[in-house]
Amino acid sequence: MYEVIGAIRSRTRRVLWMLEEIGAAYTRNAASARSDEVRAINPTGKIPALIVEGTVLTDSTAIVQFLADRHAKFTFETGTLERAQQDGFTQRILDEFDSILWMAGRHDHYLPEDERIPEVRNTVAKELARNMAALAPDLDGKDFLMGGVMTVPDLILAHCLDWAKSAGFEISEPILQDYAKRLRSRDAYRRTLAMRD
Repeated sequence: MYEVIGAIRSRTRRVLWMLEEIGAAYTRNAASARSDEVRAINPTGKIPALIVEGTVLTDSTAIVQFLADRHAKFTFETGTLERAQQDGFTQRILDEFDSILWMAGRHDHYLPEDERIPEVRNTVAKELARNMAALAPDLDGKDFLMGGVMTVPDLILAHCLDWAKSAGFEISEPILQDYAKRLRSRDAYRRTLAMRD
């Protein structure tokens, strides 16, 4: 039994989606970031966290990859060339999508008002469009980044595309629009989408 800590409107959704995909039993505590409850298990106050056999794991990507490895699903085996390619996609999505969206989010909502730079959104929009155009060929003729099988970077990319859309950024590449639609049609995704705090 796993325990997931974190509000649904965050990267916690990635962890919940993976748990739903692998069919693992879990409980959920919808504590908010930086709450006293979260700081008690993660001094940074960041979510999500996953409690496994009394050990607290943090960082959504690390958690999702741990679950994939532990259950031998949605991942290639460590030490293989396919795993190295998969990990390359994971790092690319984090660098070229997640970090950029987080920059926009910080300047939209999270930084103190006197530190926000509204013009950051224009830069983010241009950078996202460039990165989407660069990634699109990697999905040409494929259902998933690694071909015919969904892996960890697909889950992260799909979450980032949702995040971009909800933040008001255009999904500029038709191939990415189709890809996101395909992943949103998965039963496990739909179950997480229905979750509320």
